Amino acid sequence: MNLRCLAIDDEPLALKQIEAYIRKTPFLELVKLCNSAIDALEFLSSDSADLLFVDINMPDLNGMDFVRSLREKPAVIFTTAYSEYALDGFKVDAVDYLLKPISYNDFLKAVNKARVFAESSRQKPVLDVSGPDHLFVKADYKIVRIELSSIKYIESMHEYVRIHLSNDKPVMTLLTLKAIEEQLPSERFMRVHRSYIVNKEKIRVVERNRIIFENNIAIPVSDQYRDAFQEFINRNFII
Repeated sequence: MNLRCLAIDDEPLALKQIEAYIRKTPFLELVKLCNSAIDALEFLSSDSADLLFVDINMPDLNGMDFVRSLREKPAVIFTTAYSEYALDGFKVDAVDYLLKPISYNDFLKAVNKARVFAESSRQKPVLDVSGPDHLFVKADYKIVRIELSSIKYIESMHEYVRIHLSNDKPVMTLLTLKAIEEQLPSERFMRVHRSYIVNKEKIRVVERNRIIFENNIAIPVSDQYRDAFQEFINRNFII
């Protein structure tokens, strides 16, 4: 199992060292380097990572506050030149703490802990449809109830799905799109793309094989699902 890694540090040389160590380690995959926590937040708003390497002392938003702000918390390894931050790091459930300058031996010990953490998390995904109108998913170390009527669409994010809601922030959970599709009622939800499931009741505008939601969010209808989608439209079309 490879871990998708995001490294955040405002010191270019420190970031370069973490990059080199990640590329050297077979089960790690570098997805992004960020020189600030603000850049990392922007990345995580549309993508995901399994493991974060986070420097603590950064301008604008420090590493501790950055991790506390995350709704979905992957495994975290803090990196810093100041040992007095170690206890604070573990208070926010960090997997480990690396003191600069970082040796590869210490780095490897830390990422092996992160791999064990990630594997144990992945063994127990939760998806429980407990009634006709809601489901429960595991998100951010909690079990979250989601009303089916609140779901606009569901987006695949590699091994995760992001559930977009009408009146709340999206919820990300460790599931495949296929797994959640099998649990959703087909009379209410439809797969329209390898990466998207939509709530039929939330469809308001269709334009050029795209479903348009508010804020000009466009969900494509792929060739594989186009006939079924057109059949749904035709059944509900008034001439």
